Formats: sequence, C-alpha cells, structure tokens
Amino acid sequence: MLGMMLTISGHEVLETGNGIEALRVASSELPDVAVVDIALPGIDGYEVARRLRADPGTSSIALIALSGYGQEEDRRCAYEAGFDVHFVKPVDSVRLSETIARIGRPHSSTA
Repeated sequence: MLGMMLTISGHEVLETGNGIEALRVASSELPDVAVVDIALPGIDGYEVARRLRADPGTSSIALIALSGYGQEEDRRCAYEAGFDVHFVKPVDSVRLSETIARIGRPHSSTA
C-alpha cells in the first residue's frame, strides 16, 4: 500500500521482501533513498542500514527507517545504525513523500 502511494506521488518504487534482497537491490539499482522496515525477515533493518553504510557503493543512499516502535531508544538505535530519518508506523504518506523529496533527488527511487 505504501509503495502504491509513493508511486502515485511520483516516486519510482522498488520493493523487496527481506533484508538480503534489499541489499542486493540497493547495490544494483543505487536508489537515492531507501525506505527500510526495521522488522524484516532474515536480517533486520538495522543490519541493512549498517551494511549499506559500510559499502562505499551504497554509503550515500539516504536511509529512512520505518518502525512499529517510537521510543527514544528505538530512534537512537536507528540513527546509530546509519538511518537519516526514523518514522513510526503507520507513517503519514504525505510526510514520507515530502521527506523523500527533501533528502533525495526529486522523484527519487526507493527500495
């Protein structure tokens, strides 16, 4: 649903089903922005962010965390893993689209 809303907002959206696939797609497609759920199967979103930041080829991708948890500790963990922004689900699609436009290039790709 979120992917469809972002597509309607003019963003190119690439969706994946798990953390390993997200890393593969990010490495091959090099999106401007990656919106990453923290609770991914396989490796979690924190590990996805750490690996993207550690790889020179993907380290500049803007990272947005989506989490069901919004305590200060959850936000701290997201920023320490390398996320630029942390949103608590359910996320407001307009606010998310505006954030993508602000931290990425116009009509940026998302993974």
